[in-house]
Amino acid sequence: QVQLVESGGGLVQAGGSLRLSCAASGIVFSSKSMGWYRQGPTQQREFVAAIGSAGSTKYADSVKGRFTISRDDAKNTVYLQMNKLRPEDTAVYYCNVIRIWVVTEPYDYWGQGIQVTVSS
Repeated sequence: QVQLVESGGGLVQAGGSLRLSCAASGIVFSSKSMGWYRQGPTQQREFVAAIGSAGSTKYADSVKGRFTISRDDAKNTVYLQMNKLRPEDTAVYYCNVIRIWVVTEPYDYWGQGIQVTVSS
């Protein structure tokens, strides 16, 4: 059974930073591409960032240059370092295993997500 547990969210002022973590179990983590997604209050869930098993990365245009995805295979954990946060980054953030890398399509393994709120 796949489990994804996100942590590290919270309330931060615009321009601040947060680091999200996602601990995965039930998968051979080192062989999987992993991604971060988010869903704002009035929006559909959207792609944020992805990292391949060999370390290649992809980012949504809205977060390029501000967010960095990384992974620690020894800890079965993927991270999202978020800098220069903006109010529009406010959302529930989810990690997931990526099923199709080219279009960053995830599996249907969603965890509980973690709230990130950026105040102006």
